[in-house]
Amino acid sequence: MDGEGRKLNPEFFENEFVILHNEMSPDKTQLGRVENEKIRKLEYKKSRPYGINPRNAGQYFLQEALMQPAEKAPLVIVKGMAGTSKTFYALAVGLEKLLNHPTGEYRRILICRPNAQFDDDIGFLPGDEKEKISPLLRPIMDNLEQLIDSDEESRYEDERELQGKIDEIFERGLIQAEALNFIRGRSIVKTYLIIDEAQNMTPRQAKGIITRAGKDTKVILLGDPNQIDRPFLDERTNGLSYASEHMKGSPLCWQVSMKASECERSKLAMDAVQRMG
Repeated sequence: MDGEGRKLNPEFFENEFVILHNEMSPDKTQLGRVENEKIRKLEYKKSRPYGINPRNAGQYFLQEALMQPAEKAPLVIVKGMAGTSKTFYALAVGLEKLLNHPTGEYRRILICRPNAQFDDDIGFLPGDEKEKISPLLRPIMDNLEQLIDSDEESRYEDERELQGKIDEIFERGLIQAEALNFIRGRSIVKTYLIIDEAQNMTPRQAKGIITRAGKDTKVILLGDPNQIDRPFLDERTNGLSYASEHMKGSPLCWQVSMKASECERSKLAMDAVQRMG
């Protein structure tokens, strides 16, 4: 297959990403996506969202799904172990759309991170919404710091200057964070919505989030079905897996599964994962 639209065997799902191998030159590969039973070339292979370069096939597929407009790819589901740059890349594309090349496609980036105890108790916690959710934002902030300070030619000289830039982004409302409970009952429009650690959602929560997506909103579910912190959920029954299975084959859903070999964590972290399960 040459990636130019050759007819496919119907065993492939719509929007499934594929790696094509040349029978004459096994080392040569081409990345593509299934659309209407044909293979299409990646449209955004040469994109560098917020200056970030994809390093492996999984990241090229991830970039393709995230860069697509909400009208074409309103739901993106990404599964992969920690260290495969799921959250990092999702934020990079969001910042690219809002800051580097603002087209009016989205008004904001909205981030949620499910947490079993937190979601149940948030109404009883002291403080306003921002104070309540700040403990869940630390991983997001870590990724933001890395992204904003990624340009080697213009690195921030000190932590205060870097933090000031991040605070400015939040103060302008370009990035907002909310608890899942605060989203219920709302219709969210023109929003780049990231649900991080989506494996900790229940199927009901996953359905609720997806069905709350209004006009021009892109919903991005990120997570690892093997790392569940919520009681009574497992690899199969969690919200991420539920959404993945039920939305498989939908022309409106793009799914990416990151391989363990695409993990960019330290050698120690990778060794520990393999040895300790």
